[in-house]
This record gives sequence, structure tokens and C-alpha cells, in this order.
Amino acid sequence: MSIDLSELPDRITGPGAWAGPEMAADPERWLATLAPEDIAELEGAARHYLSLGRDVGEITAAAFPLPRFGAHLAALREKLLHGVGVEVLRGLPVAGYDQRMAATIFCGVGAHLGSARSQNAAGHILGHVRDTGAKADDPKTRIYQTSARQSFHTDSADVVGLLCLKTAREGGTSLLVSAESIYNVMRARRPDLLVRLFDPIATDRRGEVPEGAKPYMEIPPLSWHGGKLTVFYQRQYIDSAQRFEGAMRLTPTHVAALDMFDALANDPALHFEMQLQPGDMQFVYNHAQLHDRTGFTDWPDPKDRRHLLRLWLSLPGDRELPPVFAERYGSLEVGQRGGIITPETRLHAPLD
Repeated sequence: MSIDLSELPDRITGPGAWAGPEMAADPERWLATLAPEDIAELEGAARHYLSLGRDVGEITAAAFPLPRFGAHLAALREKLLHGVGVEVLRGLPVAGYDQRMAATIFCGVGAHLGSARSQNAAGHILGHVRDTGAKADDPKTRIYQTSARQSFHTDSADVVGLLCLKTAREGGTSLLVSAESIYNVMRARRPDLLVRLFDPIATDRRGEVPEGAKPYMEIPPLSWHGGKLTVFYQRQYIDSAQRFEGAMRLTPTHVAALDMFDALANDPALHFEMQLQPGDMQFVYNHAQLHDRTGFTDWPDPKDRRHLLRLWLSLPGDRELPPVFAERYGSLEVGQRGGIITPETRLHAPLD
């Protein structure tokens, strides 16, 4: 059943309702450069953890002590939950690390922000974002496994984090947009289309199906719950879910609403872009932002090719989610929710 327009605010205000050009012009709002003492503390904590001989996937904040930099990460958590919803930590000298060291620092930072969640049916809490040669038009392919343009989307966790290890020869630019700003434009221009985005539109699970679940989810692209707008969106997976019998059929009005949402996300007046550098750690709040990545051309030598590590995190102190999110998140317990769990899932952190 669709939401009534009278239940929705005329406009959403606050630090999360930003316009892209304003963010691009004021990087101090989202960019923080690591000081030498920050890097030394991160490296010391990583060496300490590695000396314990434990799996990187088991890392905890207590086992990764950051007596100084931990205060910045506490502030970062607040920025993600209640501020602009994005930060890039710049300057980690990853060229001098092996992959285990880089992964340990990244997972240690993540452990200070929240709990790591499984990113696929295999139970990987540490993801590897790179072109695996998968075909983008295969309905079981996850788009991050290709070099194709991703399109604006959210991930299935409170926060997504990326650590850039290597960049592509060309392309692979990161783009971000505020769902609240898209909402504001649609509310003012086409409220009749906006309300259609609160319908239970089906999203393809791409073959990663929890026991007893449908091969698709019926989570609305937009939800208004607890006085907050929450976004859940991946257009390619919405389109591919139409192949399933029983999935809600998209009407021409739904398609027009989705098309307008996409057009606004791609409007330079709303989004901004950044080229992540090796050593950048980017953290994005999934419930209020959408992220994207342009297509890229990689280097011919496999050892030089674009490679990012990824974390999905659940944060303490986060908002309550609508009950329908249990279709994807399973438990809706704040601080312990999100990720992809199937009967075969076993949590671990692959380093390759």
C-alpha cells in the first residue's frame, strides 16, 4: 500500500541534505588527511594484532588499540550517522605494505566504527573490488566484479568502507549523492512520482538467497520511518527482478519515478565526484547516501590493476530501520545488522 503524501515532509533539512557542488567546493567537510602520528599509531596497532596470530576477520577495537586516533574515529561515526554522511581518510602509505598489513589497518579502523558484516553468500567480511572478468549483463553478477559503470546504489549495510590499493589506468571515479536532496527535488517537482518510490518494488537478490526467502526482496526504494528518510536502491537489480513470477510489476508510473530518481542522481547539480588515491579510506552512510563508480580501463599487467578493499559495517547508535528491511538484514538489531547470510555462509576475511 502506498504512502499518503500528507505523511511526508515538504522538505528535509540538515547536514545530510547537501548539494554536490557545495561538497566539491569545500573538501574540508569530507576529507581528512592522516598526520604522521596517526599513521604511526595505525601501523603499531596492526603490528600488535598481527603478532597475535589471529585471523584479520576476528579483529576487535580492543585488540587494535588507538589511544589517540580513536577519538577521530568516534567523531567520524557521528559524522556518518548525523552529519554529511561521508568521509575520506587520506594518506595511508599502502605502497609500502603487503596486503595483510593493509587489510589489518583497514579492518582495525572498521572495528572502531562498528561491526563488520558479510558481503556475499561466502561470508566475506573483507571484500575485494576489482574486475574479475564477470559479465555485467549476467543476472547473477555483482556489478563490483566488473569494470562497467555501476550506477547510483546503496549496499546492504549501515556503512560501506573502501580502501584504495591501486587505481585503474583510466576511470573508476567515485560519485556520491544525497538521497535527501533527491527527495527534496522530487517532492517539489513531481510528488505524484515520489510516492511511487515508497511502494514495495522488488529487488533481485542475484542468486544469494537466504533459506526460505524469495529470490527477490520487496523493500521500497524510499521509506519514511521514525522521522527519517531511508534509501535502499539498485536500479539494475530492480530491473532484473522483473523476471521473477510474483514480483510486483512495474507500472509506467513506477518506471517514470525510477527514471526521474536516476536522472536526479546523475545531475551534477546534486552529486559530486572524487578520484580515490592509493591509501584513501572512504566511508559512506548507506541509509542517506547513494554511491556510484564510473567505468574504467585497467592496466594490462595484473599486478598493477585497480584494486580496492571493502567493508560493510553496522554502527552502534544508528537509526531504527523499517521492519521490511528484515528481508535483507535479517536481524534489525542496531549495531549487529546487515550483510548477506545464506545457509552456506561462514564469516572470514580473505586476503586475496
